[in-house]
Amino acid sequence: MTVETERLRTTVAAELDRARRRTTTLTEAVDDDDLVRQHSRLMSPLVWDLAHVGNQEELWLVRDVGGREPVRHDIDELYDAFQHARVDRPALPLLGPAEARAYVSTVRDKALDVLDAVRLDGRPLVAEGFAFGMIVQHEQQHDETMLATHQLRTGAPVLQAEPPPSARVPATGEAFIPGGPFTMGTDTEPWALDNERPAHVVDVPAFHLDVAPVTNARYAEFIDAGGYDDPRWWSEAGWAHRQRASLGAPLHWHRDGDRWVYTRFGRTTPVVPDEPVVHVCFHEAQAFAAWAGRRLPTEAEWEKAARFDPATGRARRYPWGDEDPQPRHANLGQRHLAPAPVGAYPDGASPYGVQQLIGDVWEWTSTDFHGYPGFRAFPYREYSEVFFSPEYKVLRGGSFGTDRAACRGTFRNWDYPIRRQIFAGFRCARDAEPGESA
Repeated sequence: MTVETERLRTTVAAELDRARRRTTTLTEAVDDDDLVRQHSRLMSPLVWDLAHVGNQEELWLVRDVGGREPVRHDIDELYDAFQHARVDRPALPLLGPAEARAYVSTVRDKALDVLDAVRLDGRPLVAEGFAFGMIVQHEQQHDETMLATHQLRTGAPVLQAEPPPSARVPATGEAFIPGGPFTMGTDTEPWALDNERPAHVVDVPAFHLDVAPVTNARYAEFIDAGGYDDPRWWSEAGWAHRQRASLGAPLHWHRDGDRWVYTRFGRTTPVVPDEPVVHVCFHEAQAFAAWAGRRLPTEAEWEKAARFDPATGRARRYPWGDEDPQPRHANLGQRHLAPAPVGAYPDGASPYGVQQLIGDVWEWTSTDFHGYPGFRAFPYREYSEVFFSPEYKVLRGGSFGTDRAACRGTFRNWDYPIRRQIFAGFRCARDAEPGESA
């Protein structure tokens, strides 16, 4: 066994453990009644997510990679996300809290046995630990989903975290991004998922992009100006949804006299003016942009602003470079339970001076979710390909609830344009004028 292979095994084991400790925090914070309750029709009971992450780990690591006998073959159908809509899952004969905990623990023991024995080279599924990385990311993604469920539950607060850092530098205005080609996507990131591949050259015309996400204070101006009541700013689909859903402010905002307050994880406090707005859907973001005389960026524009280094002509892994995210770079991993004020992470800025592209809030783009040229589904169609459709819009950058293992400059998220329970905000863009330069 080489030193590199042993180091990879150690890294994989540590990442599996880190994800599981977060899962435990989210599931042990509430009692068993809360675990089995459906807190929103949009979300699964927390106990379903718990057993689901174990079932996926069993399917891929224990059975496929390890070739071991099934732990619980009888529950595969219950925890197949494509077999049962979230709204129907509480009525299923799910594992109870104690049984689910025992199941995921047994699966983890067997997965670690597989990790100790399997070669981490050869077939693509195991090369550079890909299958293990896929499972780490899957669990962290469900941890963020469970965090969103916590936000939707009622009752006393159960989660604790330090407040995010204060702003350190100004973060207003726009950055100019010159036109030209750059390499979008990746062929080299070992744990990148299929929709991030392959790397391909995209020529992006010059544009301007907000230095920071749109803040609560700026979004409140849109509300105060009657933006929710003026169909001029909304697309036809957006206006229909705004009326049908009676939208009038971001999710979890409420009026308290003459001010807005926000209920976050069971605590109600005044809305923080310089935080990025969060819990807005695509239609709301698009309407704000139209009201402001702007537009949402395309996915390619977002990635160029986040990754392209004009000094070297290459695409970085992250806005700040190739180094893995550190606390000074971005607000990730549930370290805080809120977005940080704009200007809080100057060390995470891109070469163009665009800030907070990673962490804080997922950012809506104007792009429909699709495969890149040369896309190949791997290791299964249901991760990405079955969602390729104009029905889904791409989000980029991650949120305060996204783990660093599931967030990089090429990572792509997607959702329906009406969704607001996710930790999503946005920033605006505009076309450059003809002949304009920096």
